[in-house]
Amino acid sequence: MLRLDARRATPLVAVPALAAVGVAVAWRARIPGVADWDSAVVALTASVRWMGPLAALLAAWLAVREQRLGYLRNLTARSPATGTLLDLLLLSHATLLAYGMAAMVVLGETVLTQRPGAAHPLGLLAGAGTLILHVTAGYLAGRLAPFALTVVAAGAATGLWAALRSSGGSWLSLIPPAAIGRLEPFTTLRPGALADEFLWSAGLTCLLVTGYVWGLTKRRLLLLPLVAALAVTVLGTQRLAEGGGAAVPSQVGHVCREWPLLICVHPALDAGLASLEAALTPLAARLSTTPAAFTRVVQRPENEPIGIRRGVAFVHLTALTPGYEHEIVHQVQRTLVDPLSCGDPRNAKGRLYRGLVDLWLRGEVDLARLATPASSPKPATGNLERASIAASVRVPPLGGLSLAARRFTGWSEARRTAWLARHYHAYHTCTLDQRHFR
Repeated sequence: MLRLDARRATPLVAVPALAAVGVAVAWRARIPGVADWDSAVVALTASVRWMGPLAALLAAWLAVREQRLGYLRNLTARSPATGTLLDLLLLSHATLLAYGMAAMVVLGETVLTQRPGAAHPLGLLAGAGTLILHVTAGYLAGRLAPFALTVVAAGAATGLWAALRSSGGSWLSLIPPAAIGRLEPFTTLRPGALADEFLWSAGLTCLLVTGYVWGLTKRRLLLLPLVAALAVTVLGTQRLAEGGGAAVPSQVGHVCREWPLLICVHPALDAGLASLEAALTPLAARLSTTPAAFTRVVQRPENEPIGIRRGVAFVHLTALTPGYEHEIVHQVQRTLVDPLSCGDPRNAKGRLYRGLVDLWLRGEVDLARLATPASSPKPATGNLERASIAASVRVPPLGGLSLAARRFTGWSEARRTAWLARHYHAYHTCTLDQRHFR
C-alpha cells in the first residue's frame, strides 16, 4: 500500500510539508545577524526536533493504514519481514529528501557567502539519524498496535520528548533530538557530541528494526546483531553522559573597522560594524578627555569582563537584534560608574545628577528639550530602536534638580565635554552636587 501511495500523491504532499516545517523552525532558531557554520548547524538541529515528531506521526498513520491489507503478505513466499523493511526504506527516503531540502535552504547562505567557522558534516548525519529513528519508531508502533490512537500517541510522545527538554540542562538534552540552543560567540560545537548523537540514533534504530524482525522470524542469527545494536546504544548513552556538553570555546580572530574608532567583532557579526561605529563614536568623543577615554572597541566572550582598560572598551555582543548598537553604548556607559559609591544611599541626589549626564553621554534624548519642564523626553520619530530604548530609560526629574543642573542642558557640546573632564571623579562616584555646575 505504501508503494501504491508513493506512485500517487502522498509523498508529493508529505515531503514539501516536512521541508517547510523544518525551514520555518530553523529560521526562527537562527541568531539574528549571525551567519556561520555553527549557528547554521544548531538551527538545523532545532528543525529536526520538530520534523521528527511529524515524521513519526506520518509513519504511524501509514503503518496503521497498511495493516488493513496485511493478509495479502501471507499469500507470498517472501519473508514476513520483507514488506516491513521495504516500507521503512521508502519512508526513510521520503523523510531524508525533506531533510535535504531544508538543509539546502538553511546552509545555502553559509555556503554561498563563505561564512566563518568549520563545517560540521557530523551535524547533518546526526540530524538524518534522528529522523530515521523517529520514522522507525512511529512505523513499528503502528504495526504493533494498528489503532488510530497509536498515531496520536506516536506524535504526542515524540513531540513531548522534544518539547520538554530545555537547552543547556543535563546531558539528557543531548539525546536526539538534541536541544542545543543558541551558541554564544567564540564557542563552537564539540564534534564528539555530534558523533555521539549519531551513534545513539543509529544504535537504537538498528535495535528496534532487528528486534522487530527477530520477533517475526525467530531466527537465532539475528541475536548477534541485536546484542551489537544494544551495545552501541549503551555506548552512545555513556558517551553523551560523559561528554560534558555540546559547546566548547573556540579560538576565533576578529574582523575590524577603523575610522574614526577601531572596532573589532566576531567574524560572524561583521554586518554590525558600521552601526557600532556610528553609535560609539559620539560616546568616545565625549569621553576623550577623561580617564575613561577609549579609541578601540573589542568584542569579548561572555565569560570575560567588560569595561574600559588602557584605551580599549571591551564589550559583549551576542546577536544583531534591533537596537544592539544602543545596548553596546549602555554597556560601555555602565562601566563608568563606581557601583559601591553609587549604591550608597547618601549619594541619592548625586545619582540624579549622574543620570542627567548619562542621558547626554548616550545621546538618547535632546537635553535642550529636557530644559523645559513641560516637555517630555521623546526620541526622534521614525527611529523605533532608539525609541524603545529611550522609553525604558528613567529620565531624571529635572523639576527636582537645582538651577545649576538645568543650566547643563543649555551648554554647548564642547562645554559639556570640558566640564566632564574636570568633574569626572564626581561623576564616577555619584557625588555630583550643585556646586559642580557653577
